[in-house]
Amino acid sequence: MKKKIKTALISVSDKSNLKPLLNILKKNKIKIISSDGTYKEIKKLKFNCLEVCDFTNSPEILEGRVKTLHPKIHGGILNKRDKKSHLRDLKDNGFENIDLVVVNFYPFENTLKKTKNHKTIIENIDIGGPTMVRSAAKNYNDVAVITSSDQYEELIQELKKFKGSTSLSFREKLSRIAFTETAYYDSVISDYFNKKTDTIFPKKKVIHGNLTEQLRYGENPHQQSAIYSTSSNTNLKQIHGKQLSYNNYNDIFSALTISRSLPKGKGTVIVKHANPCGVSAKSNHLESYKSALSCDPVSAFGGIVSCNFKITKNLAIELNKLFLEVIIANGFDNYASKLLKTKKNLRLIDGTNYSSNEILKFRSFDQDIMVQSEDLNLFSNKNFKIVSKKRPSSKQLKDLIFAFNVCRYVKSNAIVLASNETTVGIGSGQPSRLDSCQIAIDKMKKFNLNSYNLVAASDAFFPFVDGIEKLVQSGVKAVVQPSGSIRDKEIINFANETDTVLLFSKTRHFRH
Repeated sequence: MKKKIKTALISVSDKSNLKPLLNILKKNKIKIISSDGTYKEIKKLKFNCLEVCDFTNSPEILEGRVKTLHPKIHGGILNKRDKKSHLRDLKDNGFENIDLVVVNFYPFENTLKKTKNHKTIIENIDIGGPTMVRSAAKNYNDVAVITSSDQYEELIQELKKFKGSTSLSFREKLSRIAFTETAYYDSVISDYFNKKTDTIFPKKKVIHGNLTEQLRYGENPHQQSAIYSTSSNTNLKQIHGKQLSYNNYNDIFSALTISRSLPKGKGTVIVKHANPCGVSAKSNHLESYKSALSCDPVSAFGGIVSCNFKITKNLAIELNKLFLEVIIANGFDNYASKLLKTKKNLRLIDGTNYSSNEILKFRSFDQDIMVQSEDLNLFSNKNFKIVSKKRPSSKQLKDLIFAFNVCRYVKSNAIVLASNETTVGIGSGQPSRLDSCQIAIDKMKKFNLNSYNLVAASDAFFPFVDGIEKLVQSGVKAVVQPSGSIRDKEIINFANETDTVLLFSKTRHFRH
């Protein structure tokens, strides 16, 4: 069902690219109503326009807070054109139809990026715009609604095709987009007030996101997948390689989370299937990569490397020797970029601007969504308690904290063996903590036969002595674990009997 557009209302915050739209409206002899700044812009572009206050015979009041909130506006938008009682109401009140609404909102989201001034933020909450959009979207049977300058060209083509009219399918599509736009806009405002009032778990939670990319596929090729961001993008810049998949992003975010927990400007993380298979925080960048790789070079094949620094020539030469899916860094120098781009499918990601600021983590199951605060706190000496008679050296303490930090990003049950701020064995994702110990030890023996000064971290307490006993027998000299077991005293006694350093973390750090 086609509907002729005779009157359009335009009220936009983003006034770019208006001229092509105004040209098509003029060509089809469509009357234009507008308000305030948009009215001035249209007149500046030398098009005829009627100001809202003249259309309604009611002045803008309250410093512009009330201008389009008027029965003549909403009556013109919301009336059903085929309903006699509606037509009678319009005639009795001297109202006329509004067939096209072109509105985009005050830039609330951009305002949040520019200022923390609450009064300024409040004044950038649009009221009239979303109200008109909702009215038009509800009455899509008769009214077309445009909410972004990105839609102008599609509207222009529609008007050309149908000689000043719009089709029902087009208006219905615009309605869907419009309701999504108002829902998104309100969700950003809701999120702002939740954060302002420190409300982490409100009675009703609204989640908003912008489509960043439709991905190649999900966990498997037959599954569809996309990535959304609560900002306009993920703050990651892909500079080379084929399109990313769901699994790639899952690994990328796992790698970046670990990288950002390491000291700024140093550290290499290698991830495979969302689990670290090698991490090193050595200051020398090339040595850091080689050390991380030596932890498990077999698992690193086809994995993801994340560097907390800019990749330069010598490291690029080493990286080029291994088959990798993704390399993330805080930039690449010209030589590194040129060399690594010789591999057509290798994805290169510039993570310079990436930061993990969100305090909440989401996981969905069917119609249910679990939400929890993220485990991002950085560790220091005060987070641990020495419970053994033997005290750690400063080097051991540094390695223990490093190992425990990596351990919290390993799928539980997790065991991490480390030396010189480098992982030398990682056991992950086992139902039995004892099995995780054995896997970590086996990895160490397979790839790091000459490892000394070993420390071990466990993401939860040892329920029995057998786990820590296995570690000590493999050469571990110091262990860190959370407390909380009814057998904590037995673990402490064993550490003292074997002259082993034992630290208790004051918090537990599972990652399921």
